[in-house]
Amino acid sequence: MITTLVVLVLLSIVIAIIYVRDITQTQHAILRNFPVLGHFRYFSESFGEYMRQYQYLPDWVERPFNRLERSWVYRSAKGVSNLVSFGSETIPAFVFRNAAFPVLESEQLTYPGKTIGIADGAGACAKPHLARSYFNISGMSYGALSHAAVSALSRGANKAGVWMATGEGGLAPYHLEGGCDLIMQIGTAKYGVRDDAGNLSDDKLRAIAAHENVRMFEVKLAQGAKPGKGGILPGAKVNAEIAAIRGIPQGQDSISPNRHTDIGNIAELGAFVNRVRTVTGKPVGVKFVAGEQHFLDDWFADCAMHREHCPDYVQIDGGEGGTGAAPAPLADYVGLPITMALPLVVDARARHGLTERIRIIASGKLITPDKVAWALCMGADFVSSARGFMLSLGCIQAMKCGSGFCPTGITAVDPRLIRGLDPTDKAERVARYAHQVQQDVEIIAHSCGLPNPMFFGPQHVTEIERGVGGFRNAGA
Repeated sequence: MITTLVVLVLLSIVIAIIYVRDITQTQHAILRNFPVLGHFRYFSESFGEYMRQYQYLPDWVERPFNRLERSWVYRSAKGVSNLVSFGSETIPAFVFRNAAFPVLESEQLTYPGKTIGIADGAGACAKPHLARSYFNISGMSYGALSHAAVSALSRGANKAGVWMATGEGGLAPYHLEGGCDLIMQIGTAKYGVRDDAGNLSDDKLRAIAAHENVRMFEVKLAQGAKPGKGGILPGAKVNAEIAAIRGIPQGQDSISPNRHTDIGNIAELGAFVNRVRTVTGKPVGVKFVAGEQHFLDDWFADCAMHREHCPDYVQIDGGEGGTGAAPAPLADYVGLPITMALPLVVDARARHGLTERIRIIASGKLITPDKVAWALCMGADFVSSARGFMLSLGCIQAMKCGSGFCPTGITAVDPRLIRGLDPTDKAERVARYAHQVQQDVEIIAHSCGLPNPMFFGPQHVTEIERGVGGFRNAGA
C-alpha cells in the first residue's frame, strides 16, 4: 500500500512538473494549450517514422497535405535537417533536367528581384515596387487568422525579406507591426476601403496607401477554394476590432458578394484597376481563378489595346487553393488546378506581348521547393503560399479553421487557445521556412546549370506520363 502511494505521489509530482513546463514554454502551441496531453501527439509524430512498416496508410495519402509535405515544412521551420536517408519516398509527377556540369558555388548569382509596375507611359504608377523574393505569403485575413498568427507572419516576413498579402479582411495593426512589405487586398466587399454604402472610397484608399509598407494593391476577383463565392467569416469571429477594420456590424456573419458589384465586364475591371492605381500611386494586381479560356485572350487583348487598363501583375490561384470556410462543391470541383491554369495564363500573356508588362504570381498548394521551382519553370515570376506558412506556424491540419477552435491558436477566437501561439517564436519559424524554400529552389537551379532561379524555363522540367513509361517536356 505504501509503495503504491509513493508511486502515485511521485507520478503526480512528475505530471505537475510537466504541466508547469508546458504552460510556460513558448515553442509549442499544442503543449501550451493542452499541457501533458499534447505530448501524445508529438510522441506519435516522432515515433511514427520508426513504425511506418506497421502503418496501414502510407505517408503520401493524406489530404490536403500529406505527412511528407507537412514534415518537410515543420523541419524547415524548426531549423532541423531535411536530408533524407536510404532513398526517396516521393512518387514525382515531374522531374528537373540536371545539367552535365552544374553551377559551381563561385558561379552562383544572387537573385536580383523583379520590378512590379512601370514608371512611365500609360498605366504607370508613382511607386513601382522591386520585389526581391520570388516566394512570398499569400492573402490571409485578420479574422480568419488570430491576431497572434498575423503578428507572427508579419514579423517573420520582415525577417525573411518576403511580402505578405492582407487577405480581403482589410489592413490590421498586426499586419503593420512587423514592418514587412504588404499587399493590400481589395475583396468583393471592399473591407477596409469601403464607404458607408459599401462602395470603394478614394479617401480610404489614400489613407492605406500612405503607409510606406503597403507596396501594392490587389483586386480579388476570386480564390481557388471558392471561385464564384465571396469570403465567409462566421459571426462568432467578428469581434469589435474586426468589425471596425472591415466596416461591418459586430457579431454578424461577414459574407462578401460573389463578385464586385461594380465590375461586371473586362472594361469595368480595367477601369477599376486604373482608378486604384491612380489614387494610390502604387502597383495594382488582380487575383483570379482560371475557368473560361476565352476570358484570358479577351482580357489581355484589352490590356494590350488600353494600357491604362493593364494590371501590374496577376495572381493565378489554382482550384486546389485553401480557405477557412467554403462550400464543398466549389472547393472540390470548380476552377482549374494550378498545373493547368498557370501554363494557360503564361501563354496568353506571351501571345499578347505582355510578358514584360504583367508579372505572374502562382498559388495553390505550392508549399515545397519542387513545386515552387516547377512554377518558376512554367513562367511564373513569383510564387505565393498561404497554407505553407500556416504550417510553419505550427498548423497540424486539424481542419477546424472555420470553427474558431483551432487547437494551435492560428485560426482560433478563444483567447486561451490564441495564447498558445507565441508571435516571437513563430516569427523565427516563418523566416526559417521561407529561407529554406529559397535555398532549396536555388539548389535545384544550380543542379540545372543555372546561376539563380530567374533563368528557369520550361526546358528545365519534364512531366512524367503515367502508364506509358514515357516523358515529355512540361511546357509542351
